Amino acid sequence: MNLAGASREPRRFSSPLARALARTHGLDLEGLTGTGPNGRIVRADVLAHRSRTAPAPAPALPDEDIAFDATPTPIGRRLIARRLTESMQQAPHFHVRIDVAVDALLRLRAQWPDAGGPRPTLNDFVIQAAARALRAVPQVNASYGDTVIRNFRAVNIGVAVAVDQGLRTPVIRDADTKPLAVIAGEMRSLAQQAREGRLPADASRGATFSVSNLGGLGVTEFTAVINPPQGAILAVGAAQPRPVVQDGRIVIATMMTVVLSCDHRLIDGALAAHWLQALRGHLEAPDPAERSVP
Repeated sequence: MNLAGASREPRRFSSPLARALARTHGLDLEGLTGTGPNGRIVRADVLAHRSRTAPAPAPALPDEDIAFDATPTPIGRRLIARRLTESMQQAPHFHVRIDVAVDALLRLRAQWPDAGGPRPTLNDFVIQAAARALRAVPQVNASYGDTVIRNFRAVNIGVAVAVDQGLRTPVIRDADTKPLAVIAGEMRSLAQQAREGRLPADASRGATFSVSNLGGLGVTEFTAVINPPQGAILAVGAAQPRPVVQDGRIVIATMMTVVLSCDHRLIDGALAAHWLQALRGHLEAPDPAERSVP
């Protein structure tokens, strides 16, 4: 009897793929437990061991040879980053684009009486039109939940305002019921307070929909990230002269591109298109009576 042979450890069986994978990663198969037939070490055992023991990847850092100035991240910027990251992770975004002719709107604005309060900006017209479109298509004025969809009774428009530390979104409440002159006055006051750092905390709460306008900076088109728990946000580009076809002829019209970002859990493509049609109707045929409202 060969006692030396009887005391030898049983042979560890492994598949060829497992052995090749272990060599690639510098692993010793003797330390692994096999889950294959008769305890055979298979590829899945090597991968499982690798995932348990592999060091976490180091965070990406700028090249040490590149000089930089470190600036503490403002609290407001951290809040925006967290909320919008959550929005992109949780809400499946899709975007619907439409072009709007705004010549009639600009003519109405040019006719605004001197005694009619502050002359509305193009964005004021958009705020009012968006609010009235939400009243006409209320399914967009909502928020998605796994167990319940909240259909908001009020139409409150949050408006993105650029400030030194990022963005503020003051809210025009019940915007669907307010004359354009009132919206223009409120928006001017809220924007000034936001830029001066005097905006009350509750002035940015309760929005059911948002508008972001980069047209004043020359941006022709962009997409915006939904501000949760809202279901959509409208991105507004610059109004510019463009060649368009009207009645079979090429003419020059002042066109503006708007893009609706939607939470696909709540809004589908047809609903988004229906809402954009309502918005375009209000913008392309503004009510002339608005300029006579004090």
